[in-house]
This record gives sequence, C-alpha cells and structure tokens, in this order.
Amino acid sequence: MTKTDPTVRQGRILALVVAGLGIFWIAITALGGALDWSQRTRALFDLAVLAGFGWALWMIYQLWRSRQKDKD
Repeated sequence: MTKTDPTVRQGRILALVVAGLGIFWIAITALGGALDWSQRTRALFDLAVLAGFGWALWMIYQLWRSRQKDKD
C-alpha cells in the first residue's frame, strides 16, 4: 500500500460527501413525495442538504487554498 498525500485523501472524502448528499437529497425528495410529507418537512430536509453542500464547498475552498500554499 502506498502512502498518499493528506490533501488527496481529503479530496476523496469530500467527493464522497458531495455524492452522498446528492443521493440523499434525491432519495428524501422521492420519499417525501411518496409519503405525502408537508412542504415544511420537505423544506427542512432541503435546507439541511443545502447546509451540507455549503459546508462541502467551504471545505473544498480550504483544500484548494492549502494546495496553492504548498505550491509556493
């Protein structure tokens, strides 16, 4: 097993988080429609996923900045 750069590992984890959030959002939207959830409940899950995407975007920006710093 080869030793990998920590930023590569963080990038892979972030990619999985973003993909997982997307799949979760699609699944919860379909489930909410099938179970006839109220718009308020659906909006709660939408906001939770939006917060997750915002957090992931922030982490991607920090990862990008750390890689830019390493280049110097």
